[in-house]
Amino acid sequence: MPGSEDDWLATDNAQGAVGSEESHRGAFGDYGATSNAFIDRSFRERIVLVGVSFPPHDDELIDEHLDELSRLIDTAGADEVGRVVQRRQSPDASTYVGSGKAQEIRELAEAFDCDTVVFDDELTPAQQYNLEKILGRTAIDRTAVILDIFAQNASSLEGKAQVELAQLKYRLPRLRGKGRNLSQQGSSGGSGTRIGTRGPGETQLEVDRRRLVRRIHKLEEQLRGIAHVRDTQRKARRRGLLRNVVIVGYTNAGKSTLLNRLTDSGVLVEDRLFATLDPTTRRLQLPGGEAVLLTDTVGFVRKLPHQLVEAFKSTLEVVTDADLLVHVVDGSAVDPQAEIEAVRDVLESIGATSIPELLVFNKADRSDEPARLAERFTEQSEGAVAISAVTGDGVEHLLATIGARLRALVTPVDLEIPYERGDLIAAVHRSGEVLSATPGERTLRMTARLEESEVGRFEEFQVTA
Repeated sequence: MPGSEDDWLATDNAQGAVGSEESHRGAFGDYGATSNAFIDRSFRERIVLVGVSFPPHDDELIDEHLDELSRLIDTAGADEVGRVVQRRQSPDASTYVGSGKAQEIRELAEAFDCDTVVFDDELTPAQQYNLEKILGRTAIDRTAVILDIFAQNASSLEGKAQVELAQLKYRLPRLRGKGRNLSQQGSSGGSGTRIGTRGPGETQLEVDRRRLVRRIHKLEEQLRGIAHVRDTQRKARRRGLLRNVVIVGYTNAGKSTLLNRLTDSGVLVEDRLFATLDPTTRRLQLPGGEAVLLTDTVGFVRKLPHQLVEAFKSTLEVVTDADLLVHVVDGSAVDPQAEIEAVRDVLESIGATSIPELLVFNKADRSDEPARLAERFTEQSEGAVAISAVTGDGVEHLLATIGARLRALVTPVDLEIPYERGDLIAAVHRSGEVLSATPGERTLRMTARLEESEVGRFEEFQVTA
C-alpha cells in the first residue's frame, strides 16, 4: 500500500522478475511508474489474457471467465488487446501452459505490443518467474488483478490494512533477489559485505524477507485489535435486541444501490467491480414495525483469492453473525447460477452456510429475466424475490418477505391469558406476531412468535403441549 515501509520492496523486487528484457512498458518495465500496483495506472496498459481449459472442456465457460477477467482489468485501469485459450489435460508444472505455448504467447504479445500477460488461474511463484523469462514482460494472474482493484478501492484504515496484508502474503513467496535495485542496495556498503556470505543480492533478499514478514505481523496485530472492537460492537448490537440482516452477493450485483434504496444511506454507488469494500450498517424499519440492522458487504467473485478471504475475515464476520442473508443476484447476468454458486462457495469458506438465505434477483428494470428467475427459484427453495433497486419496483414485497422470514425464525409459544389482563394481551401483539387467538370461557388462547427476551414476561401464562 502507498506509504508503507515495503513500497520500495514490492516495486524493486518485481522489476527484477522480468530479467534482462525490460524495454516493454508496464508496471515493472523501464517506463513504468514507481508503484506498488501489479498493473501500472500511469497509462492504460495493453493486456493479453490467457485462459486454460481442463477436462471436461467447456469453451463457453472459459470465454465467460475471460470476459469477466477483461472487466476486471478494465476496472484495474488497463485494456485487453488479445486473448489466448488453450486446452490441456493438466497444468504444466513449470509454466502452466507449457513452454511451446508460452513461446506462442510471447509472439502474440509482441505482435500486439502488449505490456502484461494476465492468466485467469493462479500461478505458482515458479511458474510466474519462468513465464516472465520466456515472455520478456510481466506475467500476473487473476489473483494479482483482484488484489490491485481492492488496493485502489480501499478507503478506511481497516480496508487498507486488510488489502496490504493480502498483497504482502501474495508477494512473500514471489520475492526474488535478482533485480538491479536490490543488488545495488545489497552492495551499497562497498566492501562491507562479509566474507563467507552468499553474495550481496541473496543477503539483501533475506533482509527483504525479514522486513516483509515483520510488516505482515504488524498488520495482523493491527487487524486483531480492530476485530476486537468489532466483536465488542456486535455484542452491543445483540444487547439492543435488533435482528441482523446482511446483504451479500456477487460484485456489482447492486447491493449498495439496494441499501441506499431501503435506508436512504447515501453509500457510494458505482457501476464498477468492488466499489464497496468496507461494510456499512444502517437501521431499517420493516412494514410490521420491527427494526433491524441492515449491512452492506464486499462483493464476491469467482476464484476470490484466499489471501483476501483470510485478510477480510474480521470484516466478513458480520456475515457469520447475521440472522438472515439477503443474497442479491444480478438477474441480467450471463450466468446468474454461476454467480450464486461463487457467492455460496465464499460463504462456505467462512462458515456461513447455515444462515438462512433469501435470494433477491435485481435489475428487473432491464429485462423480465429477474422475475422468471425468482419464480423458478421459488419453486425450488424457500422463495425468491425480483426487484429493481434503481426504480424501487418489488422493494415493498422484499421488505415484507424479510419480515416474514425473520419472524419464521422464532419458535411459536402457546399462551392462555385471562380477559382481565387486557394489558398483557395487547403486549403480546406489540412484542411479536400473533399466529392465532382462540376465545375461551375466561381466557384467550394465543399462539405467538416472541423473541427469547420477551418470552419471560409471559412465562406464567405459557401453556405446554
